[in-house]
Amino acid sequence: MTQTFDYIIVGAGSAGCVLASKLSACGSHKVLLIEAGGTDRRFWINVPLGYGKTFNDPKVNWCYSAQADPGLNNRQAYWPRGRVIGGSSSINAMAYLRGLSHDFDDWAKAGAEGWNWETVRQTYEAIETHVERGQTPSSTDGPLVVSDVSEGMHPFSRHFLEASRQMGWHVSDNLNGQDAEGMMNLRSTVKNGRRWSSAAAFLHPALKRGNLRVVSNALVQNVILDQGKATGVRYRVGGQMAEAMATREVILSAGAVNSPQLLQLSGIGPANLLKRHGIKVRHNLSQVGQGLQDHLGISHFFHATEPTLNNTLGNRLGQMLSGIRYLLTRSGPLSVPVNQVSGFVRSDETAEFADMQIYCNPMSYKTETKGQPGVDTEAGFLLCAQPCRPTSRGEINIRSADPMDAPAIQPNSLSTNHDCDMAIKAGRVLQKLAQTEAIRSVTRTRIEPDVTRMNDDQMLENFRANAGTIFHPSCTCRMGTSEQDSVLDSRLRVHGVAGLRVVDASSFPSITSGNTNAPVMMLAARGADLILEDATKRMNA
Repeated sequence: MTQTFDYIIVGAGSAGCVLASKLSACGSHKVLLIEAGGTDRRFWINVPLGYGKTFNDPKVNWCYSAQADPGLNNRQAYWPRGRVIGGSSSINAMAYLRGLSHDFDDWAKAGAEGWNWETVRQTYEAIETHVERGQTPSSTDGPLVVSDVSEGMHPFSRHFLEASRQMGWHVSDNLNGQDAEGMMNLRSTVKNGRRWSSAAAFLHPALKRGNLRVVSNALVQNVILDQGKATGVRYRVGGQMAEAMATREVILSAGAVNSPQLLQLSGIGPANLLKRHGIKVRHNLSQVGQGLQDHLGISHFFHATEPTLNNTLGNRLGQMLSGIRYLLTRSGPLSVPVNQVSGFVRSDETAEFADMQIYCNPMSYKTETKGQPGVDTEAGFLLCAQPCRPTSRGEINIRSADPMDAPAIQPNSLSTNHDCDMAIKAGRVLQKLAQTEAIRSVTRTRIEPDVTRMNDDQMLENFRANAGTIFHPSCTCRMGTSEQDSVLDSRLRVHGVAGLRVVDASSFPSITSGNTNAPVMMLAARGADLILEDATKRMNA
């Protein structure tokens, strides 16, 4: 039997959970939230360091692979994406960084009117509660808990902060506050030793509302269109087909990979692509799936002269004791994400803004393609540099008309001179960081390839051979000014199709400087406000 709702949201991820909460809050709107994955009530999801276990688990992860990437020596990158309640916020590394102010001012310049820094800052402040050392909440009372977990970080991480000072970088208490750049002990979406995902913050408290229905383990096949308007969705659950109709809007929040895929499967996208796969063209929208951006990072590993997390988690006994400690006290190594020190810095004195994100982890490990991260048994640590604002643009396109076929992901990494230059600058920054007194004093050996012995050409080739995604895909249904340059208008409405919006990382006009989970939740919160504003205008018209 076909059921009718006011709003249908596709995807219970970082954005979808926020939307479901805000759109159902008044109690008068019937909201359906459809998720392809299942429950997030899983041990390794809730444990902060458990994302090493969910990294390649198909029970909670789409486990995508990109196409051979010419800019990265034709390597095929592994792309984990959340397929579970909470989406990628249930399997990510929990780092919380809003981004830099000019990221959002650039959104506005690109046609996303109303998304400048001053506006989005107010949304961030409305959804956040910051918990400082000693678990004292800030004055704000938003549902999203952002914690200072530095007391639980490994003592080795102090060397990273000292090295930052020796580099001349500002060391901040909180880069989500007044400080725009510098290094800090990362703030994380962790509450009382547990992951605080978008589902935990927004969806779970809303589930008691009678006007919100969640259907999980359900794969949406396509959006139903009637005379240029989205009126519902078809989805498969338990081997059966079902339909749901929307009296107001259908909202895609399936993420930067699956939202463009679903538009294309519904006949909205580049006409040539749709015709090739036998899909009726409902609206020729050439930019659907185009404009893909992602962050790439280059990591270098070092053996240390003093204990790191490897000494605890690199052996069975240490793992067992850490597990017991976590179960009894929700403390210890498992209670804190492995990314412990990070921040935004300028790659050199010519940079107008901070243009490089640095990660410093008190652990060294190896990850095979689609493999489980393997912790080094010897004491070690990692230094990583990630160019903040790449200019290369890739694409995501369906391979067939079958919703079960994973789309083709083509990153087009290092396809601009700017990005090649930034790859070299990333190597230079790590070269200098590795040679600070603070790092040299705790380095036993530099694991090959040794960045300190590279020239610029070698740094670029090293980046091509060894850099990897930081798992921040975005911009594949971006906001902009027209159908020629974008998929959405500044209110997240699909150009040329009534009653249809896209609200997730694919909506970004350009990638933000840092970790993308924070801006996705902000975007969804502001997007919900826009949806409700437009509904009120229609009622009063």
